[in-house]
Amino acid sequence: MSHCLVIDDSKLIRTIHCSMLTQLGLTVSEAENGEEALSNCTARMPDLVLVDWNMPVMDGFTFLKALRAMPAGKTPKVVLCTIESDLEHISQALAEGADEYIMKPFDVEILATKLMAAGIALSPRARRPDPLADGR
Repeated sequence: MSHCLVIDDSKLIRTIHCSMLTQLGLTVSEAENGEEALSNCTARMPDLVLVDWNMPVMDGFTFLKALRAMPAGKTPKVVLCTIESDLEHISQALAEGADEYIMKPFDVEILATKLMAAGIALSPRARRPDPLADGR
């Protein structure tokens, strides 16, 4: 099972993203900014990082550069979450080592698609939700 670190300054957004990732079969931990996340990565390097672009203390872009400079920091897949639709921002993040990006807001199906595109293996059940599971 893959471990994902969710980084966002909003507790509500972290809770929502953690819930989606858990539905997809991943274990999760969270941090409210890039500085706290780097500390978490030092203690336990995740397989995947879902990081917000705009945060106080240390933003997602600064975190990404610092992560990639760490020993084993090139290993995690990094998905940048943003409300920015500016191609320049996205290109800059991909050039600095982000594996994928996702536009906020998103749902669990969009997240699953982006994670698979980034090379994160999801359990077969998580990849294909059963349309009859809700009793229809």
